[in-house]
Amino acid sequence: MQEQFTYAKFWRCALQVNPVRYNSSYRGTDHGLSEAEYNQALLKKCLELKITVVGIADHGSVASIDALRDVLRPRGIVVFPGFEIASNDKTHYVCLFSEETTGQQLERYLGNLELLDPADGVRPSRLSSEQLIEKVDQLGGFIYAAHCTSDNGLLKNRLNHVWKLPKLRAAQIPGPIDDLAGVESDFYRRVLLNKDDAYRRERPVAVINSKDVAKPEDLAQPGATCLVKMTRPNFAAFKVAFLDPGSRVRLNSQQAESPIGKVLSMTVTGGYLDGVRADFSDHLNTVIGGRGTGKSTLLECLRYALDLPPKGKQASKLHQAIIKENLGRAAGRLELLVVSSAQNGKQYTVSRRYGEPPIVRDLDGNVSTLLPRDLLPGIDVYGQNEIYELAQDETSRVQLLDRFLPQGEDYEAKSAEVHRRLVENQRKLAKSLSDLDDVKAQVDRLPKLEEQLRGFEELGIKEKLAKTPLLAREREIAKSVTESAQSLRDALVDFRDSVPDLAFINDEALEGLPDISQLVAVRTTLEGLSQGFNEHLAAMTAMLDEASAQLAVQQEAWQEAIRGHEAELEKSLRTLPSAAGKSGQEVGAAYQRLMGDIERIKPMNAKLSTYEIQGDTLKQERRNLLAELSDLRGQRIQALQKAAKRLNRRLEGKLKVEIVPEANRTPLLSFLLGCKLEGVGEKRLSWIDEAETISPMSLAQSIQTGSANVQLDWGVTQMVAEALTKLQPSQLMELEALELEHRVDISLNVAHGQADPSFRQLSKLSTGQQCTAILHMLLLENADPLLMDQPEDNLDNAFIAERIVTELRDAKTRRQFLFATHNANIPVFGDAEWIGVFTAAESQGCLGLEAQGSIDVPVIRDQVASILEGGREAFIQRKDKYEF
Repeated sequence: MQEQFTYAKFWRCALQVNPVRYNSSYRGTDHGLSEAEYNQALLKKCLELKITVVGIADHGSVASIDALRDVLRPRGIVVFPGFEIASNDKTHYVCLFSEETTGQQLERYLGNLELLDPADGVRPSRLSSEQLIEKVDQLGGFIYAAHCTSDNGLLKNRLNHVWKLPKLRAAQIPGPIDDLAGVESDFYRRVLLNKDDAYRRERPVAVINSKDVAKPEDLAQPGATCLVKMTRPNFAAFKVAFLDPGSRVRLNSQQAESPIGKVLSMTVTGGYLDGVRADFSDHLNTVIGGRGTGKSTLLECLRYALDLPPKGKQASKLHQAIIKENLGRAAGRLELLVVSSAQNGKQYTVSRRYGEPPIVRDLDGNVSTLLPRDLLPGIDVYGQNEIYELAQDETSRVQLLDRFLPQGEDYEAKSAEVHRRLVENQRKLAKSLSDLDDVKAQVDRLPKLEEQLRGFEELGIKEKLAKTPLLAREREIAKSVTESAQSLRDALVDFRDSVPDLAFINDEALEGLPDISQLVAVRTTLEGLSQGFNEHLAAMTAMLDEASAQLAVQQEAWQEAIRGHEAELEKSLRTLPSAAGKSGQEVGAAYQRLMGDIERIKPMNAKLSTYEIQGDTLKQERRNLLAELSDLRGQRIQALQKAAKRLNRRLEGKLKVEIVPEANRTPLLSFLLGCKLEGVGEKRLSWIDEAETISPMSLAQSIQTGSANVQLDWGVTQMVAEALTKLQPSQLMELEALELEHRVDISLNVAHGQADPSFRQLSKLSTGQQCTAILHMLLLENADPLLMDQPEDNLDNAFIAERIVTELRDAKTRRQFLFATHNANIPVFGDAEWIGVFTAAESQGCLGLEAQGSIDVPVIRDQVASILEGGREAFIQRKDKYEF
């Protein structure tokens, strides 16, 4: 196996394959194959089923192992030679040994196990089950209880004292554990799940499937193989897997699907990490190394390639500094291979040079229009201490709940649209109210103007300038004519813009659709409708153009007549007598202006009701929009509260989440301070925070009803109430649409171990506990990866061991994680599938392929012990001090 393996994954293992003569010797039938044919047929079946590890286990015999091994091994299949053997209590076991074990060594091992009759493999050993298990362990082998629920099986024989031996690490059953439900009063299933007190073990036994393979086709049966996680398939890694079977051993029926979104690999060219290449596991990945070796740089480079800016200010500064220092100086380049959750599992390459935007390519090398965030929309990346910044920020905590909201939640878009319409309504309503005030002010002038008119009439001017009011009325009529014609032209433009563009239903759009004939008929109707409307539009436009030309001629004729009348009036003005110290001409000019004003204002009286109706319509529209906004807010709160309930169920005993609606009153306080209320400063607005509940919409409505109601409703002083009632209508409209953010109260169970839960609010937690609370939420279900730099910096060590690692082990089967860490609990007890060991040499971070693997790789295991735990001596010293 020349391939370089850098992370642990599940390999298919057939752990009880028999050589050629087993079928005839123990089954009484002959498969009709020679030894060479049988071995070749086994090889073909292994390759077809992707079986990587084969355990050869004939009954008490090793005679045919080498011939089979010589066929399998050259094709990359690892062979663990061994045998099946019975103890003196007639319980059957399979014993397997290293792939390097020779036939002669196996013969000696059989001799050490004291068979009653070495020539007869069925005859048992003189050793008891306990002695047999101990002896195989001393020989460096691996022993498991064969067919433990069948005749001569360990559980069938009810040997609970043997079952509980720590060196017995595995037991074979024929299929899924659930198939044993109800068998012998559910005895087998309860024991295998470690729920039977008489058989309870400190570490549960690993349950495997391995069938007595007597002919090649037996390998295809589901119970013939199981899955064992190793970096590189070999016997040492195989034995390590059974030290942590919960993470590393699976039945075929338990095989978990791979996470949807993931980063498969990363390559760095240039800069501090020049030449680094990492192929990541789908599950838990950890980066370790001394300080300054490149752990944080790797994560920040991943973040940079994906163009995911940090959420916190400090994290942003640190990110920019790291990228500039370690990538910018050499104009470095990053390349990632990712699997997109949002694009149905398609693979893409994401590359980015320093100072340039990222480029996304599909597997054919074509540049995509998609952005990295479109590929992995749910990815979480947190740099050093960034999770702590998140814990302090109210808005960020609310956003954490968004991922638990129902799919298709579009509150933000709907809310933004309602707010946009409210702003537009406010603009129109403010103009309408202003216009109404202007018209009212003009109409209110009319009695005074008419009184002034009577004074002129007493001077006898009316008769001499009889045409003045008539000409003033003509001018208003002419002005309305011009406005009417322009209004029709504007309406035609709007109408023309409303005629549909039928490109959406053209031949190209319809090509290949199953109901194209029906849609073509629909298009024909639309085309006829559109054509008819366009014809009418053309006719109306021509009619309007013709009428406009006529109006221009007619208005010119009218203007000529007006000029004649004005000349007559000019003569009359010169004959007027002086009055009140003004010349007759001045008196006449004042009369003309007065009549012009009266004739201009008189039509406004009739329009007053129109303005009032328009204002009422806009007010009703605003009431409807505010009600829609209120409904949206109610739906949002309900959705958040439901999400919190689901979250509480999933984190029961660990975390409690409560939504406090509209608890952040800062926007309201800032708004009112910005209104510069007379005599009212921040201290006199303290009632805003003291109120049990508060709604800007309710406050605005209260203000509109008067200061007495404001005092009664909100418990404010008369001075504050009167200042609030002086707010302008536009300010009140802004107030009633103001949004207050909800608060997320998070409480963490700070009790350890089996102690009764003790929940404490986030604000009263230590820094480490605050970050633990947030991390509980971050670890929950998500289709995309979670990348975090040194989470232990702000986490309580006991919580890491007791809770975080436990959650990681469960979550990593469904989601990819990548942590840079100094804490051994995460890679060791979390059983990281990929551990990258960074070193530094000549101011260069190094992560060679030999420095990547899982804990089952000796060099990786030694580096983990040395870097994270201080080495072997530190382990021994701790053991001596703790006395266990």
